Amino acid sequence: MAKYPQDPAAPDASYLAFWRERHLCTLTTPRPDGSPHVVPVGVTYDPGARLARVIADKSSAKVGNVLAAGPDGAPVAVCQVDGRRWATLEGRATVRTEPERIAEAERHYAERYGRTPTPNPSRVAIEIRLTRAMGRG
Repeated sequence: MAKYPQDPAAPDASYLAFWRERHLCTLTTPRPDGSPHVVPVGVTYDPGARLARVIADKSSAKVGNVLAAGPDGAPVAVCQVDGRRWATLEGRATVRTEPERIAEAERHYAERYGRTPTPNPSRVAIEIRLTRAMGRG
């Protein structure tokens, strides 16, 4: 089993393998009042880029929460669990609207989840610059 903590840029093999399996995850963002907003999402993890990515509609609360945090982004966490295995990635999230960044997030999503996302002209990518990883893969 993987050990806690992990290096977000160089996790051990079992931790990385866990992030490559198909799992529903959660994203926790801070609301403007500071309370946590937790929602189910699909997450992809790219340790080489030290990024986690979430595709989302620009009108969603999660996107609004990240934008409300300002240009430096919002402190967020993504998590997945399967029995005794769990993994959390933490970092600063920003919203990306550039078509190439959205396409990259969609490509990673399709690889992990085995399906191409339905086209959505309102889609954005939430990119999380990772600062911490922990869990047991």
